[in-house]
Formats: sequence, structure tokens, C-alpha cells
Amino acid sequence: MHDIWNPWHGCVKASEGCAHCYMFFLDRMRGEDGGKIYRTQNFNYPLQRKRGGGYKVAAGEQIRVCMTSDFFLPEADVWRSEAWRIMRARPDVKFFLLTKRPERVADCLPADWGEGWENVFFNVTCENQRRADERLPLLLDLPFRHKGVMTAPLLGAIEMSDFLASGQIEQVVAGGENYDGARPCDFDWIRSLSAQCRRHDVTFCFIETGTNFVKDGRLYRIPDKRVQSEMAFKAGVNHEGHPMKFELHDSLGFEIAPENLHRPWFRPSCMTCGSRPICNGCSRCGKCKD
Repeated sequence: MHDIWNPWHGCVKASEGCAHCYMFFLDRMRGEDGGKIYRTQNFNYPLQRKRGGGYKVAAGEQIRVCMTSDFFLPEADVWRSEAWRIMRARPDVKFFLLTKRPERVADCLPADWGEGWENVFFNVTCENQRRADERLPLLLDLPFRHKGVMTAPLLGAIEMSDFLASGQIEQVVAGGENYDGARPCDFDWIRSLSAQCRRHDVTFCFIETGTNFVKDGRLYRIPDKRVQSEMAFKAGVNHEGHPMKFELHDSLGFEIAPENLHRPWFRPSCMTCGSRPICNGCSRCGKCKD
């Protein structure tokens, strides 16, 4: 996918949400070990250029980092400084960081971090109330200009209104679990999070139901991820909250005008996808029929 940068691959399970991790499942299907941690050949992806000379990752795009690992994994300490340098070299790109290890973050930031870089969007995963109570205070204490919460896989009801009231959290994403041993996601949990975000005008995005979805006490099995995202969209719980503004700059430090930034392009089939509000859009690779 054009909006993912995996500088390293492999992970160590950290909490309840990791029990049926999709990365471990997919690696196992390929005969590989998800616990083997290594630097990828695509490490410098954000700096790669097209034949015409421009960057493959356009100015204004949001790149999700380490989707098959954790950016703050101890085993990746040896590579992280170089990854920070790549992010510093692309102040025109938004880098979406997600971690289950916020307790390590303060000691892993670059020396010139200050109050945070404008192009880094920091997120923590909270799969249940226990992890929300553990990780959200750390999220609020860390020096990042943009902060969000990922509640996926959502394994239980979460009350986070007090944290949302801080005004620091700009986005909450929620979704159910898939693949091996997928645990149920209850729509009541989703509705509660949506209501909390609306109350504090924080953007909320329900991206997918997960394989096993409970609504009004009835369990539905939905193995098709495309159907999951359509059902999430039709639920009507997404909320566009207070605008998130990333002041992106070129390599000389000049702010880039909005008309010169990437604008997502979507196919007709994308219009009913629950992930569309947080998506970079179609890469027009030619693989889709529509």
C-alpha cells in the first residue's frame, strides 16, 4: 500500500490486543515467524523518487509507520535514529506513529525534538479500559503537536471523556478484530466512543466491524473486510471534529500552500468505506476493476 512505511518488521506482543495480531497471523500463513525482527529493504521509502525526479510519497500525504511492528520497540532502538532523520528530511509529509509502548517514548525522541515536530502525528493503542487508563495519561504528558487514539481491536467498553476534555486528542479511530481467533466487537462500545467524541468535538472514525460483530445483542459473522468497512460507514457514527491542521513545510522551511498538497482521490466504491475519512485515497495502481 502506498500509504504505509515499514522500516522494520516483526514485533513482541505487549498486551491483550496483541493476542491475535494480524501480522503474526499473516506471517504464519507465509511460513514466517512474526517474532523475528529485522530492518526492511524498503527502509528509505519516504525518500525514494520516481523516474521523473519527484518523490514517490507526495507532499501532504499521511504515511502510517510500522504497521507490522511498533516504532518504539526496544529491539528497533538501533534503527530509530535513522528513521527520525528520514522524517526530519520530509517536513512536507505527515507521519502517523502508533504504539503500545508510550512509556518508552520520552527516552526515544531526537535531541532537537522540543515540543514536537509539526509533521508527526502520535497515537497510542487502547483496546480496553485498562489500557486506556494506563496509556492515555502518558499520551497527554508527551510532547507531540498532534495526538490521537487507536481503539482497534476494540475489546471492551472504554470511557475516555476526561482525556478528550483535555483538548489534546484530535482523533479517535475504532474497529473490530480480524483473522485468527477474532474476538467480538459490540456496537454499543462503538456508539459510546462516538458520543464521547461528539461531546468534545473530536474526530471519530469507525473503520470496520471486525469478523464477529454484536449489534443489539445479536452476533453477526462478517468475514469480508470490504463488507465490514461498508457496514461501519452505514452505521452513521463517524464524526468530523475540530479541524486538524498540519503546517507542512518544504525542505527550505517555507510553508506549503494547500493547493500544492496531496488531495486524496477516491473511486466510487470508496465512498461507502468506513476508513475513507483517514485514507490517503486511491493510488490508481490499476488493480481494481472499478
